[in-house]
Amino acid sequence: MADLLDIVTPALLVGLMVASVHTPLGIEVLKRGIIFIDLAIAQIAGLGYIVVETLSRTVYGQQNHVHADPAGFALGPSLGALCFALIGGLIFRDIEKHFPKQQEAWIGVFFVLSASLSILVLMNNPHGDEELKHLLSGQILFASMRDVMLHLPFFIAILITWMAVPNVRQGLGFYFMFALTITASVQLVGIYVVFASLILPALVTIGKSRRLLWAWLFSGSAIVIGIALSAMLDAPTGPVLVTTYAVLGILGALAALVRSRLSSA
Repeated sequence: MADLLDIVTPALLVGLMVASVHTPLGIEVLKRGIIFIDLAIAQIAGLGYIVVETLSRTVYGQQNHVHADPAGFALGPSLGALCFALIGGLIFRDIEKHFPKQQEAWIGVFFVLSASLSILVLMNNPHGDEELKHLLSGQILFASMRDVMLHLPFFIAILITWMAVPNVRQGLGFYFMFALTITASVQLVGIYVVFASLILPALVTIGKSRRLLWAWLFSGSAIVIGIALSAMLDAPTGPVLVTTYAVLGILGALAALVRSRLSSA
């Protein structure tokens, strides 16, 4: 039992840390109507990580190449992910200015482009399938307290800035903050969980008073239940978390529909 707690506790803290920041960002994403920007930025950041990691292996050789722990931090690839994510944010900001009606379509184009390039970069890598799986579904159960302490100040700073300085949610500031957050999150929890934790809390709380509070409660519940189920079932945590978010979201939407029909009857 103690060993299980040692594994689950860092994963739970990482999940709650990510969810606390993603929730207000997801509400802004939904308000802007650019639903798939999180997937696109996450995939672009993942491409940057893969490119730098692959180049490092090529330059220094497999025997000298140092990999991060599954949910850990590698400086070079992480900086590559950040640079790619910031470039992606700048591109999407420009698209928003010049092609607002086609923005969502272009976001989809860049998502599928970066996903395809990731596969091409890894095609000669014997561990390519494993790296792609890590990028998509994450390995949050491999998180350590070191990962928590390393990322906690960053996420606190992002959340405080987002809540205390409303101007950062406008224009270029939004894309900059979004790129910074997604770069860190995708390495911790994977692309799928990034999308679920951004969109579903915002989606199921539309129209509620104290929306942010309800969205935080929803997301926190999904993280706790998902990680507990993953540990008990010995199942991959990323897919379990996404399933938990989705099931809770669908149940919440159905409950709201029933209440609405009963009140109008």
